[in-house]
Amino acid sequence: MLDTHQKNIATFIHLSTFARFIVPFGNFIGPLILWITNKDKSEFIDAHGKQAINFQISILLYAIILGALTIPFFIFGLLGHIDFLNLNAFDNFHFDFHRASPLLFIAGGFGFLAITGFLLELVFIVIASLKARDGELYKYPLTINFLK
Repeated sequence: MLDTHQKNIATFIHLSTFARFIVPFGNFIGPLILWITNKDKSEFIDAHGKQAINFQISILLYAIILGALTIPFFIFGLLGHIDFLNLNAFDNFHFDFHRASPLLFIAGGFGFLAITGFLLELVFIVIASLKARDGELYKYPLTINFLK
């Protein structure tokens, strides 16, 4: 049987991922500290801790992949019309968004995808915290299980 203390710790494990807005990598440090110090006390806390950490690692991996895909499109789309061999080409440098490269639109689409992913991440964290508060297990969607 779960007591209130176990539910609270599991809830705070999920909510501690918001520490990233205060401390760099707080979304890893907060849940990791809470999970390591309390994982032996309850299987419920252990399961929620693993889920929260796996989700944060998965989100980091997805962000790295999305960034790696976006940066080349953005750079080539932005600098595609510059002649780097002509040193005087930078004197008349300007952006013409009426004739923007399709690569910029692809990069913008990736940016929109990143913002949508960020908002969904926040929603999933809140849902996981509410499920933990109610004593239910929650599995984040699209999570790679690094810790089993």
